[in-house]
Amino acid sequence: MGYLWEYSCALFWEFMYILWIYLRRGFHVIQGCNPPDDIFLVALPFRLLGVRYIFDHHDANPELFVSKYGNKGWLYKILLALEKMSYRFSDVVMATNFSYRDLAVRRGGVDPQDVFIVRNGPDLELFKPVPPNPMRKYGKRFLIGYVGYMSVQDGLDILVEVADHIKKSGRQDIHFTCVGGGTELERLQQMVQDKDLGDMINFTGRVSDGELLEILSTADICVNPDRPCEMNDISTMIKIMEYMALGKPIVQFDSREGRFSAREASLYADKENQVTDFAAKIIWLLERPDERKRMGEFGRMRIEKELAWKYSVENLLAAYRRAFSKRVPQMSRGVGNR
Repeated sequence: MGYLWEYSCALFWEFMYILWIYLRRGFHVIQGCNPPDDIFLVALPFRLLGVRYIFDHHDANPELFVSKYGNKGWLYKILLALEKMSYRFSDVVMATNFSYRDLAVRRGGVDPQDVFIVRNGPDLELFKPVPPNPMRKYGKRFLIGYVGYMSVQDGLDILVEVADHIKKSGRQDIHFTCVGGGTELERLQQMVQDKDLGDMINFTGRVSDGELLEILSTADICVNPDRPCEMNDISTMIKIMEYMALGKPIVQFDSREGRFSAREASLYADKENQVTDFAAKIIWLLERPDERKRMGEFGRMRIEKELAWKYSVENLLAAYRRAFSKRVPQMSRGVGNR
C-alpha cells in the first residue's frame, strides 16, 4: 500500500510538471529511468503528440521483487506486465549491459536495432582519488570500504556476519565503514549493536561526495556483498566501477555482470559458503599488498580504457538519433516552444 500511494503521487506530479513544461516550451523526447516501470504512463499522452519515449532500463524489477520477497505470485506478474508495456510503448530502450539488452529483446520483444547499451560508468573528471585520511581507520591497520543503497538484496547483513566472523577469528586490526542509506539501515545498526561490533564496523548514512571519496580513498579493500540472486547476477553495480576508478581491489560474490565489470580487479567469493569464504578472501588480500596494488591498477586501467562514462556518450547519442529518426517532431503551441 505504501508503494501504491508513493507511486500514484509521483505519477500525478510527474505528469503535471511535464505538462507545464510542454505548454511553456515544448519538447521532443521523454527519457524515463526505472524503477518503477510505470513511467510510460506519463509519456503516453505526449506520444500521441509526436513526442518520443526512451525507456532507460536500470533495474530488472520482476527479478528485484523476487530477490526481496522470494515469490512469483500475482505482484510479480503485474511487474512483468508493466515491464512489457514499458518496452511496448518505447521508441528506444537504453540498457545498462548485455544482460539487460537480452531482456529487452527476448522478454520484451524489442527490435535489437532499438536497444542501445549505455553503461553507467564514473566520470573520471569528477570521481577521482583524494589523499587518504588515517583517522578514517579508527586506529586500526586496515580499512574495508562499502558504498551503496542498503536494502534486502544488497547483502549488508552478510557483511556484518563477515565482520563478526573475522573478529571471532582473533583479528582486531580491521575496520569496516559502510556509506549510504536505505530501508535496512536501522536493522543493520541494531545488528551491529547486538553482535557487539561497534568497535569494528560503522554505518555513516548518506555523506557528502567529498567525505565519500576520502573514505574510499583511505580503504585498503572495497567490497560488494550483494546477495547472490538472479537480479544481482544480471545487474551492473555502479559501486564496482567507482571502486575501480579509485584503484581499489574488490571482494564480491561471483556474478555474471560483476565479473564482466571487474575481471582481475576483484576476488570472487563462493556463493555457498558465503560468510566464511568472503571473510577468507578479505584476509587473503590484506596479507598481500603487492596483489592489492596489482588488482587496483588493473581496475583503474579498465575504467580509463573501457568503462568510464565518456565511452557511453556515443551510444547515448546514437539512441537519441534512433528515436528522432522514427517520427517527425510535433512541438507544442505553447509560449517559447523554440
